[in-house]
Amino acid sequence: MLTTLKTSYTDTRAGDLAWALGRDPLPALAKLDIELSGVRVQLRLLGASHQVLLDDPDGTFCSETVACMPGSRTPLPLGVSKRIDDWEYAFAARVETLSGGSFAGRAQELLALVADHPHGLAGTFPGSPHAFTALLVQRCGGQVHWRTWHAYPQERRLVVTHTRVGARVREPECAGV
Repeated sequence: MLTTLKTSYTDTRAGDLAWALGRDPLPALAKLDIELSGVRVQLRLLGASHQVLLDDPDGTFCSETVACMPGSRTPLPLGVSKRIDDWEYAFAARVETLSGGSFAGRAQELLALVADHPHGLAGTFPGSPHAFTALLVQRCGGQVHWRTWHAYPQERRLVVTHTRVGARVREPECAGV
């Protein structure tokens, strides 16, 4: 699903993104509710980036926020690994700096991928067709994976994250997300 977000572009630098686990749901400009084999996932686009809420039938709840959060002193980490009840949470992030033409092409490619995906949510911000946040989620075995992309056209930077939440039992790798 692709939407145009009706808000100003507030997280205008890749370096302003922060990460938080366990925050309460924040006001969302767009959201997509998905059920993946009994696990409920809500993808949320914020004025300042994204939040993913995951809830399974056993009562495990996970909330991941990657956003420009005023007052936050927790910068975006390269990686995090934590245990949540009987589940393991793993997060990884990287920042890509691209040339002007490469940035525009990559932005169009990612928006097309997520816009047509049944488990994808993307929002573009006013002012630039390449200013967007996009999320894509899937379930593979006992794990839920999601990827996010945060585009900063004025810097030609793309912040890419990958999160895996799942049972402590090692599952085979999933293709595609």
